[in-house]
Amino acid sequence: MTRALVAAGLVLWVGATLLLSTTRWFSRRPLTERLRPYTPGGLAPGNRPGLLSVESFRDVVAPVSRNVGEQVARLFGVSEDLGVRLARYHSPLDVTSFRVRQLGWVVAAFGLGGLVAVGLRLPLPLGVLAVIGLPLLAFLVLEQQVSAASSRWQRRLFLELPVVSEQIGLLLSAGYSLSGALARVADRSQGACGADLRRVIGRVRQGLTETEALREWAALADVDAVDRLVHVLALNREASDLGRLISEEARAIRRDVQRELIETIEKRGQQVWIPVTVATLLPGVIFLAVPFIQALSLFSGSGS
Repeated sequence: MTRALVAAGLVLWVGATLLLSTTRWFSRRPLTERLRPYTPGGLAPGNRPGLLSVESFRDVVAPVSRNVGEQVARLFGVSEDLGVRLARYHSPLDVTSFRVRQLGWVVAAFGLGGLVAVGLRLPLPLGVLAVIGLPLLAFLVLEQQVSAASSRWQRRLFLELPVVSEQIGLLLSAGYSLSGALARVADRSQGACGADLRRVIGRVRQGLTETEALREWAALADVDAVDRLVHVLALNREASDLGRLISEEARAIRRDVQRELIETIEKRGQQVWIPVTVATLLPGVIFLAVPFIQALSLFSGSGS
């Protein structure tokens, strides 16, 4: 109990120090930082963190949490880069912010597991399982949330792409340029494709060509239908009837969606028969076993 109180006191002291360091009356800026806005040239005030502040703690923890998080994720079979998954579904977090948050959850789970093991006086195997298993579970839950969000975004792209492709083909057939058609569809669409196309338009405004921005989108999305559409859109300067090609590609994508839907319906239809088969097979086995056992008893009685 004494050790638990000492550990709780240390955690409380560190937390109170980090919390109070964010307040102005507790953490006063140095004189050089306060005079910086009034120096010749109008320099902006520097944001130099204090020695014991949230910013300095983050700067120290961020590289360690990022490297350790990547190694643990690879250990459990997560091969895709975290930055790609976060950027795919437009997450407001970057890799470092996510890893620091993940480390916070792991530390909290470790403390909870320690308190449970000490408070309930668990046996050594259960205590070790609680102390190690809860942090590992917290890490994997956050990792799975990112992977699930990335997969849902890919699924939305796949389902929305036929309609978006047809809209781009109609606009190109009506005389729009490729960038104009993409910008119009991006402004009028509120789905996953619209958000990705707005990012494509932003990359074009930053200096990339339409083809480079579209190929960047295809590499980030990692969807076969998007990759095929981008290959068709890349023929903008070579094909004279790009609208017709895009319409054909939209029909092909729609057939893929329909084929996948039919496969899903057939799989669910087969899953329905599993409990029916089990419910039918079990009574049948019982009905067959009763006369079989009766026949064995008759033969054994006649033999004796």
